[in-house]
Amino acid sequence: MKFALAGNPNSGKTTLFNALTGSTAHVGNWPGVTVDKKEGVYKKLSEKIDIVDLPGIYSLSPYSPEEVVSRNFLLNEKPDLIINIIDATNLERNLYLTTQLLELDTPIVIALNMIDSVEKNGDAINALELEEKLGAPVIEISALKQRGIHKLMERAYQEAKKSRVGESVFEGTKYQNLFFEIKKLYENEGVDNICFHTVKMFEGDQIEKEKYPDIACVADKIKDSIDTGDFEGDFEGIVADLRYKKIIKDYATAYKRSKPKEAMTRSDKIDKVLTHRVFAIPMFLLIMFAVFHLTFSEDFLYLGAIGIIPKGSFSLPVIGEDAIPSPGVLLYNCIEELTTLIGNALYSSLPKGAWYTSLLVDGLFSGLSSVLSFIPQIMVLFLFLTILEDSGYMARVAFIMDRAGRKFGLSGRSFMPLIMCFGCAVPGIMATRTLENEAERRRTVMLTPFFSCGAKLPIWAAFGGVFAQAFSVINAEAVVYGMYILGIAVAIIAAMILNKTLVKGDMPPFIMELPAYHAPQFKNLVLHLWDKLKHYLARAATVIAGSVVVIWFLTSFNFSWQMVDDPSDSIIGNIGKFISFIFVPLGFGMGENGWKFVVAAFTGLIAKEMVVASIGTFSGMDGGTALETDGSELLGTPMAALMLGIGGVIGGLDVSIPAMLSFLAFNLLSVPCMAAVASANAELGDKKSLIIAIIFWLATSYTMSLVIFWVGAFFVWNWWAALITVLGIAAILITLAALSAKGLLKTRKIKKETKAGKSEECVKEGL
Repeated sequence: MKFALAGNPNSGKTTLFNALTGSTAHVGNWPGVTVDKKEGVYKKLSEKIDIVDLPGIYSLSPYSPEEVVSRNFLLNEKPDLIINIIDATNLERNLYLTTQLLELDTPIVIALNMIDSVEKNGDAINALELEEKLGAPVIEISALKQRGIHKLMERAYQEAKKSRVGESVFEGTKYQNLFFEIKKLYENEGVDNICFHTVKMFEGDQIEKEKYPDIACVADKIKDSIDTGDFEGDFEGIVADLRYKKIIKDYATAYKRSKPKEAMTRSDKIDKVLTHRVFAIPMFLLIMFAVFHLTFSEDFLYLGAIGIIPKGSFSLPVIGEDAIPSPGVLLYNCIEELTTLIGNALYSSLPKGAWYTSLLVDGLFSGLSSVLSFIPQIMVLFLFLTILEDSGYMARVAFIMDRAGRKFGLSGRSFMPLIMCFGCAVPGIMATRTLENEAERRRTVMLTPFFSCGAKLPIWAAFGGVFAQAFSVINAEAVVYGMYILGIAVAIIAAMILNKTLVKGDMPPFIMELPAYHAPQFKNLVLHLWDKLKHYLARAATVIAGSVVVIWFLTSFNFSWQMVDDPSDSIIGNIGKFISFIFVPLGFGMGENGWKFVVAAFTGLIAKEMVVASIGTFSGMDGGTALETDGSELLGTPMAALMLGIGGVIGGLDVSIPAMLSFLAFNLLSVPCMAAVASANAELGDKKSLIIAIIFWLATSYTMSLVIFWVGAFFVWNWWAALITVLGIAAILITLAALSAKGLLKTRKIKKETKAGKSEECVKEGL
């Protein structure tokens, strides 16, 4: 049997799906569209039930790709039963979709979700009364607490064996006869789901009219004879009005409130702070910093910084030196200790000098361990981001950013897929398909690389760790946090430029429903993290491992296919040195190691994890050369030593820090991985647009890296000269932003022809 889950966004549908399917769930795409298709299996009945999670929708009218997907599945795939998930705390609104699902001939069961929240408020829903009036089983559940789920599935299994005929909201209304006249037209055609098709034809649904043009012609003549009163021929509005009247009169009475509905809920009170006009963005920045501090800080509670733990108190293998690390760093240290033990054991067990020893230890192990060592921190970061998303806060971020970014050409609707890019750019790019405005959609696709994905995180973590060890004035979490903030800032500036140049276009209004705040479910968090971990390990075992072997080969042999001792004499060394001059102005192309960072940046085009893997491979091929940091002590690992050697010296000034920051900025803003480029190509629709996007990404990354390096070099030379430069750049950006906002909001006069043929002047607020 096959059951479909249908419901509004934020109704708990995905939570129920995860509870039903668990580890059997898998995600793909619906044929022809890039909307998520989630499927799984429920195994706790006498036979296995295939569960299909339809996209969250408000209606079955074709206003969005999600609604079209859900409608086509229900009509064409014909599931054995529909489970309609309803947010019981918003009964009236959720029942609007229910009235449409009841028009189908498919058996249906209503799942009253979040019933625990209703009871917590002291309210109650008479499920038996609602069931009698709806004519379909109603089961009270709490998907989050897994209450009533098995009962729901048992009842659904029973109902799926029965037949059902769709019912409409027209019965007993003045439009009843008109409805039956149109219905007879379908009866003559012998179609399924007659009630649903009749209602859609009454509404004037475009898909319905195109599918049945003969019936549409007759139906239009019938409708022309009807006086629609105040609706003035708006038949879709008539049906919507009938639905809401039916809901209020017959269904909503089942909701029994213990007291009048509060003017402000708990979520409303929290939103007074988190979505405040002034404090919202500072609160967002503070929350994000707390997340990065918990993940990357070497001094979690600042006990070392404020002197509670005196210098020289302790130096422990996993914990560290004179400070208590954050959970993310603690886990990273454990993995680093483990990889060191494995590496030493592997090296000592293989013959020294053999080519396969170099391949396994210097190449494959050094490259892969450089990436895999950061898995704990990646999982910790994703854990906190998932908590923020599941709790309902990330939806508020889109609302906050809409208010801040709309002036510069970036709406909250665009921020929804962009926020998804914090996990991976591919689903973020795919999510732009839901943006109906063509210009906004293309702009958003071009901005997606600027939001740091999980694959880039090892780069920030690796360099952040080096900063923390070698330069005590800079914390690791500050480096990682700064990269995320830099990406958002560049995206806003880039949106302003694109809106004025390459991708001009107005932005539609942004309306979204803010879900109530709630605690995330532990099981859902674990499933989400496991899915991320599987994806990461799969890439490490395939793309990254294969690429590391290729890099080792190109670093070990010259063009005469002879093995070399110095990597700079190898195939990839010669190629890297040949093209490194292009990146000399950016700092990281300079010095004897410059070609290594140039090559690492290019390997990131395959997969961003390859940047750190390449640096790890190069450091292994160098034979573990360490670099002096203060004239006497050596810094940790060969990889850290290599990273400290970036940039070199200009005029006696060590520019390794500016070169590092330039390298990070280039990898943040440049062309994303090949999978993301392929997704962008599919969404942009033509090769010319993709080429323009790639040129835009390269130009943005090169320009920002150039500015960051030379401003940083000025700081090394003279801090006040650099400060003047920064203030000058900031003044230019603020001026451009102000001019852009003024241009977007200016009032302009336009000529408009009236129906009478006369010309009139009207004032339009341009957005």
